[in-house]
Amino acid sequence: MKETHFSIHIHASRERVWKILWDDETFRDWADLIDEGTYMKGLLQEGQTVEFISSVNGYGVTSLVEKLRPHEYISFRHSTDTKETGQQEREQEWTGGRESYTLTEENGGTLLVIKTDIPKEQEETFAVRLPQALERIKELAEEE
Repeated sequence: MKETHFSIHIHASRERVWKILWDDETFRDWADLIDEGTYMKGLLQEGQTVEFISSVNGYGVTSLVEKLRPHEYISFRHSTDTKETGQQEREQEWTGGRESYTLTEENGGTLLVIKTDIPKEQEETFAVRLPQALERIKELAEEE
């Protein structure tokens, strides 16, 4: 896997950006640009697991919430690749990878930085899709 970094400046508060990132409706909106039909199942609490699943193909990943500082930082460690809407394990494409979201106050807005480990076979796809998702997060957060 390769660790990658993506960032965007958003003219909104950290609280607003955090809400866009993790509220179910807006999460589904921007995550759909990465993997169609993606939703999150579980509670965002440190030490708990959440599932990121595509409602289209049933593939996903179960991830441990390693660190959580609301409105500032969250990190995940992907523990199991799944299929059948999270019911079965599958080949270990993402297992062991990490993903984090850092929100920093900057120039009257928020700098959002996403660090994620991406499997070699997915690098080109994510190089296109993650920036698109960041732009959508920005649009949603800056709406009045």
